[in-house]
Amino acid sequence: MTSTTAGPAVTNAPAAPTAAAAVALHPVPLGASRSTAGFWFDRMQANRRQALRTGYEKLETAGNLRNLRIAAGREQGEVKGPIFMDSDVYKWLEAAGWEYGREADEEVLGWIREITDVVAAAQAPDGYLDSVQQVRGKGERYTGLHWSHEHYCAGHLFQAAVAVHRSTGETGLLDVAVRLADHLVATFGPGRNEEVDGHPVVEMGLVELYRETGKQEYLDLARWFVDARGHASIQAEHGADPTYFSDRVPVREATSPEGHSVRAVYFTAGAADVAAETGDTELRDALVRQWEGMLASKTYVTGGIGSRWDWEQFGDHHELPPDRAYAETCAAIGSVQWTWRLLLATGEARYADLVERTLYNAFLPGVSLAGTEYFYVNALQLRHGAHAEEERSVANGRRPWFDCACCPPNIMRTLSSLDAYVATRSETGGVPGVQVHQYTTGTIEAAGASLRVTTDYPWDGTVRVEVERSPGEFELALRVPAWAQGASATVAGTALDVTPGEYLRVRREFAAGDVVELVLPMTVRVVEADPRVDAVRGSVVVERGPLVYAVEQADLPDGLPADDVRVRVAEVRTAQAEHRPDLLEGVTVLHLPVHAALAAGTTPLYRPAGDDPAPQAAAETQVVPAIPYYAWANRDLGAMRVWLPRA
Repeated sequence: MTSTTAGPAVTNAPAAPTAAAAVALHPVPLGASRSTAGFWFDRMQANRRQALRTGYEKLETAGNLRNLRIAAGREQGEVKGPIFMDSDVYKWLEAAGWEYGREADEEVLGWIREITDVVAAAQAPDGYLDSVQQVRGKGERYTGLHWSHEHYCAGHLFQAAVAVHRSTGETGLLDVAVRLADHLVATFGPGRNEEVDGHPVVEMGLVELYRETGKQEYLDLARWFVDARGHASIQAEHGADPTYFSDRVPVREATSPEGHSVRAVYFTAGAADVAAETGDTELRDALVRQWEGMLASKTYVTGGIGSRWDWEQFGDHHELPPDRAYAETCAAIGSVQWTWRLLLATGEARYADLVERTLYNAFLPGVSLAGTEYFYVNALQLRHGAHAEEERSVANGRRPWFDCACCPPNIMRTLSSLDAYVATRSETGGVPGVQVHQYTTGTIEAAGASLRVTTDYPWDGTVRVEVERSPGEFELALRVPAWAQGASATVAGTALDVTPGEYLRVRREFAAGDVVELVLPMTVRVVEADPRVDAVRGSVVVERGPLVYAVEQADLPDGLPADDVRVRVAEVRTAQAEHRPDLLEGVTVLHLPVHAALAAGTTPLYRPAGDDPAPQAAAETQVVPAIPYYAWANRDLGAMRVWLPRA
């Protein structure tokens, strides 16, 4: 293993297409894009200081690291946990790699080296690696690939190895990944083993390993895995069918993702990588079609996906119940990964819009403000007195870890690499360009330009971009969210035309000191769902800026259960915003005028249609705070709802 003493100043970001890839945009490397203050910086710091360290401890106490030591012959005993335990180690390693790339830390580097050593020791001489299968399976390989997650673990190893190599320059984990990838190339493909893993992610991992090593056979195998899925080849026991595995319809024919939500979006993200590196426009267009199908009828207002607890799946079109929402945190992460890749491929603002919505409202609720407790699922409603049937239920509150702990290290690696989603670079007709997709205070170095971004987003809509160094003429593009009706902008004091849902593009000979200022109106918005979403018909959601709001019992007066809150749209539009630095680490609350439903027991459960409840004194207007949905359940756990019935 090659040693280093400090991380490089700039390291390639995740999902870094090659120079020859068929993409409109290229990521700005980590280190060239840096958050330095504000909302996301605070979340990343909590992840670095608390989550990464407690995650290392949990991998030890839960048995993940011991499993690898047993496989390496360094300890004796039986392995613990589900069959994909190794994948949690690899996601944590990826997080540690990106964190080291953000800022050198010898303790983090020591952990990376320690775990890399045991992973390398566990690897079989021919490159095979899966500690649970090696020990529990007594050496059998790929005998139940639809459930064994052997490729799934490999894919996460590949991603971790790339992160560590890009951030530290060390090759130890990359060498392990290359040996395993070479083993897969020798074992799978046409004329060899023609099965596909039941849980996609190896496709993303192989493409990124191709990008890092230049080995064409890794891209070829990823492409083969993409086209081999979708032919009902996985016939599994325990009630799951090919739909569950995204194996019912070939990717080029599907119109929306289906089945297990995490599997589905990991697969489409990997397919998007393949399309980019091979220039396969047919595949790219099919993925755009699926994404549009998902957004049209299978996505929660938060950006969350997956409406069924049964098998953690997408539901039917418009099947989006708030109280039974599964909306797994890992699914939100997979959605961001897929959507980001489509943004790189097309350069279209709608993809950055969904990344924003998902990060704030579907991903972030999955982790506590302290950074060390997690939601596996993200329901949009918790009823008073709800009974927690199992560990994943939100009625248990956030948990420090899970028996199936896929979400915590997934959150860690996402926050560790979050700077990579802020900006991209491009070149058109010889003119360089920088695109800013997400807003956070920080610096961006790209396309020969040096930019300083200052903002109090998402609480305030003013985004100020100062050019500190200019290559001369270049194009600066700032995303104007589709919700930002009435947005305005200036460059060097001159007003610009702004179109919501597009990029504000300023192409000129910039000079040091020039400022582009974008002002996004932070008005209160009230939205309703397509009436085919039966579960929320007659209800509305309150939004401000990129945030979805919720009513939580902790903020309601005695005698007003969250279950009974009702609103009138015209009144909600007048809600006043107040920033509360003393609440939930600083949030802007909305003071909502609300009404109470009839007290429980005063009307029958069912009554003749057309009969109205009798008027009552308790129906007068009360004003109560609504908080950003991501921040709920950080105080005493109680009832909560995002969808508010009309009075």
